Formats: sequence, C-alpha cells, structure tokens
Amino acid sequence: MNTSIAPALAAPLSAHAHLGVTQTGPVLHVRLNPSLQDDTLGAAVLDELTDVLDSLHERPDIRVLVLSSSGEDFCLGADRREFQEALATDPTAGALRRIADKAHRLCQALENTHAVTIARLHGKVIGAGLALAAHCDLRAGSDTAQFRMPEVGVGLAPAWGGAMGRLIWEAGAARIRELMLTCDAFDAATAHQLGLLHKVAPVEQLDDVVTAWTKPLARRSPEALVLTKRMLTAYAKAARTGDLALLDSHLLTSRLTPQPRR
Repeated sequence: MNTSIAPALAAPLSAHAHLGVTQTGPVLHVRLNPSLQDDTLGAAVLDELTDVLDSLHERPDIRVLVLSSSGEDFCLGADRREFQEALATDPTAGALRRIADKAHRLCQALENTHAVTIARLHGKVIGAGLALAAHCDLRAGSDTAQFRMPEVGVGLAPAWGGAMGRLIWEAGAARIRELMLTCDAFDAATAHQLGLLHKVAPVEQLDDVVTAWTKPLARRSPEALVLTKRMLTAYAKAARTGDLALLDSHLLTSRLTPQPRR
C-alpha cells in the first residue's frame, strides 16, 4: 500500500536532496524521505527543513505547512550512526553538539513559524520523529501508526530538539514520564488519548483528514491565524518557564562522549 501523501501538487519550489517540497495555493507540502531510502533525521535533513522554515519569513502567502513522509514510516528517529561518526571525527564532541544544536534550532523554527503546521503521520513514529511531530500545531495519524520513545533503552537521554518540555505540555507529565522511562511502544489510539494526535483515520483516508484542516485554514484571515498561533505559542512557553531545552545538546553529547579517567 502506498502511504505517501496523495493530493495533486504544484511543481517543486526548489531542489532539495533530502526533502520533497511542493506548493498548492497557500499550502506548502514538505515530505521527508522522497527517495524512499532513509527514514532517519540526519544533519542534512535538519539543515534543509530549517532552511525551508526560515524561507517562510519572506513568504506570508504560505499559511499552512504539511509535514509528511514518502517512506513506509514517518520517521525512525535520529541517525545514531551519524552521531558515532561525528564522535569518531571529533572526540571533543564539538561536531556532535553542532548536530544536536541543529535539531534544537529546527524545533524552535517549527514552533515559531507563522504558518500553521500539520504533521501527517503513518507507520512508525520513533524518538526524534515524534519530537518533530510534537512541535507541529496539528497532528493526524493513521490508525496503524506506532509510536515509541526509545532513548533511555539505548543509553541516551531523551534530549533531541529540546522536545521534552513540548511533549509534557502536549500530553502531560505523568504519561510522558512513563513512556520515556519504559520505552514502551504505543498505538494511535493511545496517542490520540494523550493528545499527541488530534485525529486518527485509516491510512487511505489520512489525506482527506489533512485536507479537511487545510481548506478552511486557507480561507481564514491571515492576521487572525498568525496572531492566534503567536498567542498559543506564548502561553505554552510561559507554562514552560523552567524549560532547559538549550542544555539538551550538551546533555546528549556528555552522555556519548568518553569521559577522561581520573
């Protein structure tokens, strides 16, 4: 079954090696893994996603951004092989910290962009993939989607992108604590109950769910949309006054970097 996003789309806006980017009216469609070869979030993907989001500062005509994937899964998480290669190249962890900082900047750009962001989720949504989706304003998932936060199980802190504060705000501290500590997989129904998904549908109906959001959003007053999103973001951040997300790249690299003997 083809799980990629299906609407008729306009021609690509510009060339991206790791993303599929097309526009239909005021809606920008951004698809991970257009080559169907890599379902992870490597540094090159982070750079291109951040570049797309930064370009929206000069594109007030874009009112909605839909983030999806062309692969079998939405995202299998961060590229851990890239982490190890970065450490091998630079044992001081400077290169690894730069990758982690890229993830933080991307999530902040996603949260702060004026466009209403929609995550279209199918297949596996793992680790960094869930963190990325959590920073979107609206999230729709297939009823067969599977979610997991495996970081503790592989010896890492769940620090990618500074997403812990966002996940706790969206789903509640008690349940996020349980899922992060146990690394248990959970299904779309549970994600919906937690508020990590706003809508659940069979995969063949997922595009219809997204369209049911994008059509009315495209007709709304641009000023009202931007102001409402800014207010929602401000209130959410005010509730996270103790947010330590800026330290997350250091927390991640300190765990991976070999410590000197004393």
